[in-house]
Amino acid sequence: MPARPFFSAVIFDLDGLVLDTESTYTLAWRHAAEAMGYGLSESFCQSLSGLHYQDVEAKLLAVCGADFDLQAFNQQAGACWRASANAFGIPVKPGVRELLRYLNGQGIPFALATNSRAANVRECLALSGLSGVFLRQVTRDDVVAGKPEPDVFLQAATLLQTPIRQCLVLEDSLTGIIAAQKAGAFSVLVPSVSPTDPQAAALCDLLLPDLHALLATIRSEFPYPHRNQV
Repeated sequence: MPARPFFSAVIFDLDGLVLDTESTYTLAWRHAAEAMGYGLSESFCQSLSGLHYQDVEAKLLAVCGADFDLQAFNQQAGACWRASANAFGIPVKPGVRELLRYLNGQGIPFALATNSRAANVRECLALSGLSGVFLRQVTRDDVVAGKPEPDVFLQAATLLQTPIRQCLVLEDSLTGIIAAQKAGAFSVLVPSVSPTDPQAAALCDLLLPDLHALLATIRSEFPYPHRNQV
């Protein structure tokens, strides 16, 4: 593992890292496919974690065939997801609120950088009770290329007015870890599915079970500037 970084800012992924959306997407995808006469395994749906929607669609076509009706699938899955999310909300991952409270208390800036579209980000944050928490956001709408390219993280670092090498990037998927490595950030992997992707574990700079563990690590081991020095 590389030496602990001096960091000045934190960049969060959204799906699977801040919000437990992965389980809601998996359920919606499986129900939609079943309604259309197809079967998608849970492991296949988990493999879509962190991917841009065009890559998700490419994998669906590869598994279900070139004649698979993506438009019908997306409509069915979207309706299923929205009904569930509106009824039950979207759970916030363990440790998120505590970590955000700590960062705010220390004056450490943070941002959101996600492959999701801006409208979806707003909806998910509202359904989870986190509207207005992430004042700096970079979505797939803001960059030329999504993850695994580094664009969203580099743009987030610009918004934070912080060199990317002084940013902690928090991710849960291989796609995000690849993007963080390309950007030159210190990457922290907090897996959202089990077992942990071995390639993601090998590429990340630090592997932790949850954000509670990250907060404990930051408090005890990570050097960071006092808020008056940021």
